[in-house]
Parts: sequence; C-alpha cells; structure tokens
Amino acid sequence: MSLSKRIIPCLDLDCGKVVKGRKFENLRYAGDPLEIAKFYNDQNADEITLLDITASQTGRYNTLKVVNQIANEIFIPLTVGGGIKNCKNIRDLLNAGADKISINTAAVLNPNIVREASEKFGSQCIVVALDAKRKKYKNIKEDWEILIYGGRKSSGINAIDWACKMVKYGAGELLITSIDRDGTKLGFDINLIKNISKRVKVPIIASGGVGNLNHFVDGIKKGKADAVLAASIFHFGEYTIDQAKKYMAKKGISVRL
Repeated sequence: MSLSKRIIPCLDLDCGKVVKGRKFENLRYAGDPLEIAKFYNDQNADEITLLDITASQTGRYNTLKVVNQIANEIFIPLTVGGGIKNCKNIRDLLNAGADKISINTAAVLNPNIVREASEKFGSQCIVVALDAKRKKYKNIKEDWEILIYGGRKSSGINAIDWACKMVKYGAGELLITSIDRDGTKLGFDINLIKNISKRVKVPIIASGGVGNLNHFVDGIKKGKADAVLAASIFHFGEYTIDQAKKYMAKKGISVRL
C-alpha cells in the first residue's frame, strides 16, 4: 500500500499576521495565525507550515512566542521557517514546539548549515525550501533559478542542481515553490516539480498556484509530489481540507480521511 499523500495549508506571516500575495508581492491580510492554525487542526490537515516571508529580508527570525502558542494548541506536525541564520535558531524553534524547520536563504548563503543541522537534529526535521523562478530563453529550454530573501534576490543557482545538492547535504524533505505560479491559481509548475522529484529520493512538497482541487491531483499524479501545499483556496473559504481529501481519494490517491 502506498504512503498517504499529505495536504498542507501554509500560513505566510508578515509582522505576526497571516498574509497572502501573488508572486510573493501585493500581500493582503488573511487572519490571526493561532486561530487559523487551530481551524486547520480541527479540519484534519496533515500538517501546517508557518513561514515568516519577510524575516530574511528584514533581518529578524520567526517569533518564538507565535510558534509556542500554535504548538500548544494543535496536534499535527508544524513546520516553521523564515529568517533562520544558524543552528541556535533551529534549536530554539524546535524547543518552542516546531516539528520541522524550513530553511531557504540561510542554506544558499551557507550550505553547511543544512549538513550541520541534519547531523545535530536529524534530517527528518530539516526541510530545504526552494523558491524557484523560470528563466526565460528564446529557445524551448526549461530552466529555473533559486531566489532568496523572500523572492527578492536572484542567486544564480539552478534549482534542479540545488535540490540535488541539498539532499546530499542532508535535507530530509524539499518544499518546492514556483514564484511564477504563486497566488495565480493556475496550478503547480508541474515540470518544475517533476524534474526535481525524479532526481531525488526524499519527499517533495509541491507549492505555488493551486486554484482548484484538480491541481492537487496534478501535483501528485503528474508532478510525483509526496505532499501538496496551498494557502489562498483554504484561507478564503473556497474549499475545505475535507473537500480536498475526498476529491483526491475519488481520483485514486491515498489520503488520510
């Protein structure tokens, strides 16, 4: 029997409030993080991801108080990321109640933090987040570049190569977000997800672009992702976690009902 595929609502934080934008810009208020996290816990989400999307840019890292409040109220795994610079930050977040830590900018600036963290805390709790943007060529070649600081700065690093490197360094999971698709409701960048999933042997979380329930199915069946992450369609009441799981089950995907 295949492992159940996960549905993960994502809470993007800015100054302690949940926000949602489009292509990492034009953020709008979506609610209080504790209330939203409790709501998804009660809806039987498989996990919750909490990302402070402006922390790396502003130089702060995730508020331990918010993480602790949420961890004390929910009973499903909590992944936390944003503004992490070193293993002390990771230890503090784990002690505050996070189950997994998501690292993006810090990994690009110092790849050894992934190796060190996976050795200290176990690779199962180290998630490397890849914010990837398509590079435009005149020919038909497909290529993606890693962006850092909340999608505001180019790194010059090829996303596929970076995914493979991070797994070698000890990442236990990869969170792949298409900046081009984020908030557009056009569906995942399937080719991005698929190109990475066929090259690595750790779980892949597909993120960026969900607009309807069939996009979840495409992420799993076409992209070969192990989990699918979304924000807008859940935050603003278009669909519930339960509706998404039942739809995926009807399409032959193993989920926890």
